[in-house]
Amino acid sequence: MSQTKREQVISHIRYLREELRVMHLSIKEDDLFPEPGELRGIMAQMEALLELVDGNTKIQSNKEAA
Repeated sequence: MSQTKREQVISHIRYLREELRVMHLSIKEDDLFPEPGELRGIMAQMEALLELVDGNTKIQSNKEAA
């Protein structure tokens, strides 16, 4: 994985961890569930991360097949 892709993946994961940590604390301490928009935002970030990683995997598998 190129350094730029690796940095993007790390950035996505850090963002997701922080957002999920905040959601978890609000559920645990205040019994407040996240808004649907917040959940959609997290899901969108996870999909973007998957595409980033999946796109790189497809490139590697094509190189290995050659």
